[in-house]
Amino acid sequence: MDLGGFSMFDLFRTEVQQHCAALADGLVALEQRASDPKMVEPLMRAAHSIKGAARIINLDGAVQLAHAMEECLVRIQRATEVPVPSRIDDLLKGSDVLLSLADRTSEADARAWLEKEATQIAALSESLNSPPRAGLGSSAGARPVAPTPAEQLAEQSVGHAVGQTATMASALATPPTSPVASLPSTAASPSIGSGVLVAASSLERLLQLSGESLVEARRLESIRKTLTRAKRAQRTLADALDSLEVSGPRAGDAMDAVALSHHALDEALTQVEDHLRRGEELASALHNEAVASRMRPFGDACGGFSRSVRDVARALGKEVKLVISGEQVPVDREILRQLEAPLGHLVRNAIDHGIESPADRVASGKPSQATLSVEARHHAGSLLVEVREDGRGINREGLRGRIVAKNLSTAELAATMDDAELFDFLFLPGFSTAAHVTDISGRGVGLDVVRSMAHAVGGSVEVRSSPRGTSFVLRLPVTLSVVRAAVVSIAGETYALALARLDRIDRIARTEVTTIEGRPTAVIKGDTVGLVHAWELLELKTPQNAPHSEDLAIVSLHGGGRSVGLIVDSFLGEEDLVIRRLDARLGQVPHVDSASIRENGDLLLVLDADDLVQSTVQLLERGQLRGDSRRSSASGRAQKRILVVEDSITVREVERQMLLRAGYLVDTAVDGVDGWNALQKTHYDLIVSDVDMPRMNGIELVSKIRGDRRFEAIPVVIVSYKDREEDRLAGMDAGASAYLTKGSFQDQSFLRTIADLVGSAP
Repeated sequence: MDLGGFSMFDLFRTEVQQHCAALADGLVALEQRASDPKMVEPLMRAAHSIKGAARIINLDGAVQLAHAMEECLVRIQRATEVPVPSRIDDLLKGSDVLLSLADRTSEADARAWLEKEATQIAALSESLNSPPRAGLGSSAGARPVAPTPAEQLAEQSVGHAVGQTATMASALATPPTSPVASLPSTAASPSIGSGVLVAASSLERLLQLSGESLVEARRLESIRKTLTRAKRAQRTLADALDSLEVSGPRAGDAMDAVALSHHALDEALTQVEDHLRRGEELASALHNEAVASRMRPFGDACGGFSRSVRDVARALGKEVKLVISGEQVPVDREILRQLEAPLGHLVRNAIDHGIESPADRVASGKPSQATLSVEARHHAGSLLVEVREDGRGINREGLRGRIVAKNLSTAELAATMDDAELFDFLFLPGFSTAAHVTDISGRGVGLDVVRSMAHAVGGSVEVRSSPRGTSFVLRLPVTLSVVRAAVVSIAGETYALALARLDRIDRIARTEVTTIEGRPTAVIKGDTVGLVHAWELLELKTPQNAPHSEDLAIVSLHGGGRSVGLIVDSFLGEEDLVIRRLDARLGQVPHVDSASIRENGDLLLVLDADDLVQSTVQLLERGQLRGDSRRSSASGRAQKRILVVEDSITVREVERQMLLRAGYLVDTAVDGVDGWNALQKTHYDLIVSDVDMPRMNGIELVSKIRGDRRFEAIPVVIVSYKDREEDRLAGMDAGASAYLTKGSFQDQSFLRTIADLVGSAP
């Protein structure tokens, strides 16, 4: 049977993923509304479909378990059994076991796994066929000291509950019309009429070709304009001949030739216009369909949240209602895949840290049941994903105390920090406000993943908190293939900036610009913004004879704990750009992220917002671009220059200030890519690098430095929160000269190590 390159087992795995996701969500909803028998019907069909699919490929253990689940659900539908929490636990464990089976890579592997777990599967099936246990089942404090074999098996599948649907469903080009589809046990194969499995590489290639076809179709517009100019020139020629009153035996032939060429041009122009209109319509439709094939509904990333919220809330003794909005909002499948784990971290973090116990909520005048909202929406060309709870809000004084206790700042400096600076610490690797480490939190490995993901796809994350609750807002591009961008003119050249990375676009009068410490500054919507000419950052030639305007065009970005503004020549509008990554042979090009082809066939460079922000802050702080030694004083030439590579604004500033006070010249970079770009522009005597950073981590940066003959002799000091021996060995194996923990700031070993490697500063 031709299944388009996919095996029957591949289709079985996909179907199990979909039906188990429906089971998890449906069972949690059933537990909350046990009196609604209509909710049981789709769950019965899901279990029946899994049983039928397993029977087709002779996976008897899965057939046995799915049948027991189906029979249990039949009893619940007929009201001969009540869906008490312990029974819901058993059914959810069965769903977890089936998901573990779907994780097998081949049919032979699945059979071997079923044979190995046959005893536990039989025990779980027997439990499902027996009367439900009394009590709360697997909630905190109610678990037996010795778990049953069925519970041991179910525990092997921890982690499947969150996001499992999105992983497999991302291979489908079209979402199913229903989350649960019935599959009779006698069917030859699962129905795949509503969706097909397509290789991701094929979709990517289809999108590239459709984008190129759209560009080529729109290039016909230039041909139409050329013909129009030729037609005008021909008419001018005809008028000139008439005015000359040419006579003679061949005068008539000349006039006939002019008339014939005029008619031919008219006909050619009409044909080109018709072809242009139809070709652009078809190319646009093809491109839109290709883009749509990469999109998945946001709900695919939330498939297991109901189950996850239920389990975490019960384990913590809290009451939480989950509200998901925007499930049908389309999102690029690659962004959705990367969003899965960060969303799970935010949801668990909200329940554990943000939401109070029922008793505390009632005491503060709130309902005992908290509300946790996960919302997705499109706004201003970006995808906004918000995780919001109505808990107590972030304890700012407690956070300040934690910062000081971990030797990340002094008490005096922490007391002056605003919300943005304080909340930035929450995203540091290894940082946690939990008093104790548990299975749910306390290790500080969650929020740094959230920010790293957002930066990796060209987005950002923002924290808002009040006594009424806390929200985390992710601003992400809608798709990685097509970017809504602002097109600007800089030094007479055309560039683009992704709208998702811009704070705002403004025009201000030149009279509103003031000078502070030698740099232009303006107040825009209440914020004091340092201004830098974009042509200066890109090191372009100063525009000559540029038309003078009473207004300045400002692009505002955020970085370095403040707002910065780029002065551009003018705004040329907004465009949807089909993104093309730069050829790897070009390496990392400073300030350039990618490229695109405009409708007229011209190349358009898309600028890297992170690099621009870093260079802008560098220029505003020290009056010179990073690595611009031409502006250094004579005394500065003898000083050692150090590059600090650190994604945390706060830690980066602490290291920079310590080194500056010690007498070193210091440049900074926000991650490994930015650090590598800085190395291309100037010589550094030493590099200080963090490990966990977006785009390129510290280990990768050290390996890249040691692999390049130009930089292999430069000492590299790794400063990280990771203090395990294996972490230190990984850094040293990559080629680091020293490996320090961030507690070294307090005992001066940081500065001593720098002095040992490059000498004391003058």
